[in-house]
Amino acid sequence: MSEPSPSSSLERMLGVLDLFDDHHITRTAEDIAKALEVSLPTSYRYVRQLLQVGLLQRVEDSHYALGPRIILLDHYIRRADPVLKVGLPVLRELVDATGFDCVVTEAFGQQVLDTHREMGGAPATLAYTRGRPRPLFQGAAPKVLLATLGTAPLRKLFDARRDEAMRCGLPGDWAEFRRHFAAIRKAGHYVSKGELEPQLAAVAAPVLKSDGGAWAAISLVFDTSRLAIVDLEKMVRLITEAATRIGGRLA
Repeated sequence: MSEPSPSSSLERMLGVLDLFDDHHITRTAEDIAKALEVSLPTSYRYVRQLLQVGLLQRVEDSHYALGPRIILLDHYIRRADPVLKVGLPVLRELVDATGFDCVVTEAFGQQVLDTHREMGGAPATLAYTRGRPRPLFQGAAPKVLLATLGTAPLRKLFDARRDEAMRCGLPGDWAEFRRHFAAIRKAGHYVSKGELEPQLAAVAAPVLKSDGGAWAAISLVFDTSRLAIVDLEKMVRLITEAATRIGGRLA
């Protein structure tokens, strides 16, 4: 097995952090060596260096988990997030006006993550909390974010993940797929009803950048049992106005 060059070695060492997910909350050095296609001594070197800086920690039986330094980094990420820096007062106003949870969702490459949640009067039970990657093609927030993509990145995403999109009920034809998201973009919002979690509904709008892309999406999340009594038109107006206010402050 050939050893990586110094430049790729750093990339591979940091790639260790990407090996952890809901199905692999701990890893052994042997796991890491196999996943990264490096020798076992190289894997142990990566682990030792990541342990030293707190990005990994030893848990039990030669297993390693993500380390406490990541919690510290998350604290600084929250403080630096531009949407949260200017938007928190607006989110709190939404919660006060509706009683529902307000969630901020952001896109990082082809991953969509919730980055903040303001609790309402009766907080919903969410399977996807801060930091857990959400399905890309289900739910209100991911759809309003995808709707802000330009034609080229949307086509690239369609080509790469067409089967996944179809499993989520989206068109398998590119022209129809594009029209679907163009309609969401034109509307400026999306209402989901039990798409991701059957007991939950959401109304989302994008916080737009000046170039037409999105900083984030903000959503009001509530139980589907409330749909019969909720004034959806008012909810849409509140969420779109709030998104516009936050976008204006970021501009």
